[in-house]
Amino acid sequence: MAEYDIFVRKSVAKDLKRIPAADATRIVEAIRALGGNPRPPQARKLSGDEKYRLRCGAYRILYEIDDGKLVVCVVKAGHRKDIYR
Repeated sequence: MAEYDIFVRKSVAKDLKRIPAADATRIVEAIRALGGNPRPPQARKLSGDEKYRLRCGAYRILYEIDDGKLVVCVVKAGHRKDIYR
């Protein structure tokens, strides 16, 4: 399987600064793992969107996949109570 490039929006980097360090580290590791496997078994496709959701404890990572360009674009990261707003 080909390796995917990972693109993280500036807003996601800003979101990560507001998350506790231990959780942010775990989220960054999960984002890096998406390069090797953009559709891990625990990821779920969101209905009505071409986005996927990945759980990371109480936090969620929302991302899009472009299979044509082999790119994973991380759209949003945050606490589960706020992420879908």
